[in-house]
Amino acid sequence: MRQLETDILILGSGGAGLFAALHAHDAASRLSVTVAVKGLLGKCGCTRMVQGGYNVALAPGDSRERHFMDTLEGGKWLPDQDLAWLLVTGAQERIRELENRYGCFFDRNPDGTVHQKAFAGQTFDRTVHKGDLTGIEIINRLSEQVWARGVKRLEEHRAVALVRAADGSRIAGVLFIDMRTGEYVYAAARAVLLATGGGPTMYKYHTPSGDKSCDGLAMALQAGLALRDLEMVQFHPTGLLAGPDTRMTGTVLEEGLRGAGGHLLNGRMERFMADYDPRGERATRDIVSRAIAAEIRAGRASPNGGVYLRMSHLGAENVRRQFKGMVERCRDCGFDLAGGLVEVVPTAHYMMGGVVFRPDCSTVLPGLYAAGEDTGGVHGANRLGGNGVANSTVFGAVAGDRMVEWVERTGKATPPPDSAAIEQAIEICERPFRRPAGDVNALREALFELMWDDVGILRDAAGLARAGAGLRGLAERIEGTGIADGGRAFNLTWHDWLNLRNLVFVSRAITAAAAARENSVGAHYREDFPDSPPPAQAAYTRLEWREDAFDVRFEPVAFTRVRPGETLLESPEEASRCAS
Repeated sequence: MRQLETDILILGSGGAGLFAALHAHDAASRLSVTVAVKGLLGKCGCTRMVQGGYNVALAPGDSRERHFMDTLEGGKWLPDQDLAWLLVTGAQERIRELENRYGCFFDRNPDGTVHQKAFAGQTFDRTVHKGDLTGIEIINRLSEQVWARGVKRLEEHRAVALVRAADGSRIAGVLFIDMRTGEYVYAAARAVLLATGGGPTMYKYHTPSGDKSCDGLAMALQAGLALRDLEMVQFHPTGLLAGPDTRMTGTVLEEGLRGAGGHLLNGRMERFMADYDPRGERATRDIVSRAIAAEIRAGRASPNGGVYLRMSHLGAENVRRQFKGMVERCRDCGFDLAGGLVEVVPTAHYMMGGVVFRPDCSTVLPGLYAAGEDTGGVHGANRLGGNGVANSTVFGAVAGDRMVEWVERTGKATPPPDSAAIEQAIEICERPFRRPAGDVNALREALFELMWDDVGILRDAAGLARAGAGLRGLAERIEGTGIADGGRAFNLTWHDWLNLRNLVFVSRAITAAAAARENSVGAHYREDFPDSPPPAQAAYTRLEWREDAFDVRFEPVAFTRVRPGETLLESPEEASRCAS
């Protein structure tokens, strides 16, 4: 096992990881900062795939208070209010930092102001963007800045375990597999950031990049950390439905299409959203996804089992200009987005739940920080489109700053690790080489179907019970399934096995949380418990892995800034800022 040491170790190179690296380096360039990533820095992860944009209150008439209230109401009053407030206030700083410090170019209005477009569930058009390829712009610029600063990189290194100190008092480092050689690598660190991204790729239709397998959440649970809101899996209403035999199915068609006035039509060519919500196509993602699922179930589906998205009434040239990337993507799959119809289906997109963390991004394990989609509490029961990349950059910056303070305050060398934990993690990773070779792909397909059918958009007790039993069976089958020993270097089947093991583990956690919540809130809809509790009684699930079982309990939401029925009023300072 190769060993290395760094002051600050960042797991993940999305918006959260790169912002943390830049802030940590700029705050204390004398400290060693290392970014570890499962793929190649700047070329993998979900932030790069962001199409829509970045929510931030910039324009006259908007305010951070208004953005805050939209976030709370979209999240069904389940967000941690201090985290949500930090999101909307920090976004105002980070968007300027992205442009003025890191060189991002966002679309502008004719008068030179930043253009902001409409996204669903919001009372103001506040989504900053670069056409419909916003994520590429942000990640390209952040990656350039990381390279320019000489931040250390561990590319194609897969994290497999968070390692505590021998005395259990704090984080000591992380165990990796160097995917290029198959070698185990232990990286000792004084502070570690968990920013691997969530990514619900356990569903048949999903949008996240293929490298996402909930590794961070799995490692956090195994390390004894609590997760919250894990039942809240967001389905984006408009995933491209390209057919049953292509992975392009599930690729997201961004929310700005509906925000610009796109229509959803069922298989009878009827608009249907007004039957489900007065906001029509601009309702929040959970409502639109359920409406589409209801139309499909009622037998009003399109030929491939979805519904249609129509943009042609807005003018083909206008659509091609505004949504160049989307038009090209659809054309590559044989669809004419600008002038025809495109079949779409809800697709698993984002996990609102994750590690319980504090506003300074610290966790209960000293020295371990978390940011981005690995965390829970920012979005509550439903994430507004455009709040995701804002979440990553805002909390990534906070984590970078706070990790530097932690390292300088503790002033200690890296502690000795728990060697038994390292040995146990390696033993788990080696298991498939000691079992008879089996069909990992068949197990993955079984997981896709099970999660889609029983833990998807519409849930009930019978389906969740089936899923619980089925997932336990899948976990046992994975442990008994081996792979051909073709060597360790770039053994993709080995990593498929590790991916699947983590996905099944986190799927079991999602199912346990969903079974415990016997009501319907936001993205979690129970057909057997369709009623929602009053917002004043909002409570979130807190889940831990204890002695081979999940412990789920409910905690009341603390209304630290505003209570249901109230509105956080705009401050005089904010009104003056917007007016100017």
